[in-house]
Order: sequence, then structure tokens, then C-alpha cells
Amino acid sequence: MIKKAVIPAAGLGTRFLPATKAQPKEMLPIIDTPAIQYVVQEAIDSGIDDILIISGKGKRAIEDHFDRHTELEAVLENKDSRNLYNEVRRIGDMVNIHYIRQKETNGLGDAIYYAKQHVGNEPFAVLLGDTVIDSVIPVTQQLIDVYDQYQNSVIGTEMVSMDRVSRYGIIEGQKTSDRIWNVTDLVEKPEKDKSPSNLAIASRYILTPEIFKTLEKTKAGKNNEIQLTDALRLLLKRENIVAYVIDGKRYDIGNKLDYLKTIVEFGLKRREFSGEFLSFLKDIIANQSEAT
Repeated sequence: MIKKAVIPAAGLGTRFLPATKAQPKEMLPIIDTPAIQYVVQEAIDSGIDDILIISGKGKRAIEDHFDRHTELEAVLENKDSRNLYNEVRRIGDMVNIHYIRQKETNGLGDAIYYAKQHVGNEPFAVLLGDTVIDSVIPVTQQLIDVYDQYQNSVIGTEMVSMDRVSRYGIIEGQKTSDRIWNVTDLVEKPEKDKSPSNLAIASRYILTPEIFKTLEKTKAGKNNEIQLTDALRLLLKRENIVAYVIDGKRYDIGNKLDYLKTIVEFGLKRREFSGEFLSFLKDIIANQSEAT
């Protein structure tokens, strides 16, 4: 039974400067909801009741967001803004969240290692804090189901175009069913002509506690950081790893263009203004076409 999740959220967010100079990239809003709130909700919807967020310098806004704000609650209650009051109160009571700081930004693998004491000797989920996945069944729940079947670490993956493989950790393996692969190797952000496949790691994992032993032996790799992908390669020598092709759409808000696309798609899903927003987009496209 997977009951603990780790959400790494300590990166500097340099690709979103200057917006992220004083706020975490994980707090960038998708319309009116911070990205990390979607991630936390996914963990909760997957049956997880204990979350550890790996934060860093300048990330206090994340803690404040998931804390109670009694003054704001009182104002909303006095204004009879019942829906907003209920939502703000719900955020403060969502789940049991713990925090620990990564003392320096030394890679995803290093961030995961900070969870060793909290996780203990049990498998746990990892959800990257800047990636939102829209799915009918929460993707973390999908991975938990696979773990329950195989009792090995599980990596959530998706198929990407070969032009994009250099942005991801890439899986090499043997396909055993429609969505399951036995992992034989992993490569962190390979060049297109050196990539073993186009099966990309999709920011979700179920990891066994053996990962901490391999992280201790993992040397700095890409960008001179401790890469989780490199640690997983070492883990392969100790146990099998399963790759699962997720059933859902992943939204990576780690770069500006994908963030803009995410805002548009989520806007079109909001019933209160989706029709007017769609008309607005059509007008923009029509005007652009006339201009060219």
C-alpha cells in the first residue's frame, strides 16, 4: 500500500525569470489554481495521506498556500462569499503535508534523497511539482496499481517525438503489453541521434526504498547534478524496474510556451467562460490570418 508521496519543488525556475525571482514556479497559476495544488490533489485522489514537499530558498509561498489563513477566511465569511470561503478552507485542510529544504539545488536525485528519513523502509510515490497531468484515473493511482501487480519500482512514461527526446529522461526496454515495458536502461536527456527510444519519463514514479542506497553511490551527471535517472540505472542492477505508459495528458509548465498552451487548454475546459474564451481565440486567429 502506497501511503506516502514526495513532491520535489526546490528548483530555481530560471526559465520563468523574472516572474520566479520572488515566487516559486510551482505556484504559477493555471488560471486561478497554482500548479502544485493540482499535483497535491492528484496524490490525495490516489489514496495518499502523507506528503513531503522538498522545498528550497524562496519557496515559503508553497507552505503559506497549504496553510490555514484565518484572517482571509473571516473576511470571506463576513462577506458571505461561501464558495470562496469553502475553497480557501479546503486548501488549508487538504492533507498532512511536511516540508524539508534542499540546502542547495543539486539535482532531482539529491532532492529525493532528502526524503530518506521521512519515507523509511517503504515504497513511495514521486510527483514533480511543476507538471500537471489531466486524466480520468489519477496517474499516480495508475502507477500504484502497476506496483501492486509487479512489486517493483514503476516509472510513468509517455511517447514523445524524437525532436523532443533531449528534454527528458528516456527509457530503453522491452515491451511486454500495451502499456508495460521492462526497463533495460535509462538515459538522461540524450541527443536525438543517440536516444534509445522516444519513451520519455513523465514526471511520476513509484520507487522502492532501495533507491536511497543507489542515490548514495550516484555521482554528479548531466549539468553536474545528481540525476534521478542515473540512480535508477544503478537500481536496475539490484532489481527490476517497470515503465508504464500513462493514460492521460501531461502539462509541463517548466517552459513558457508549454505554460501558455496549458492556460489555453484549461481555459477552454472552464464552463463559466469557455464559450466566450473560444470566441476570443477565434477572433485572434481570424485577425492574424487577415494580417498575413
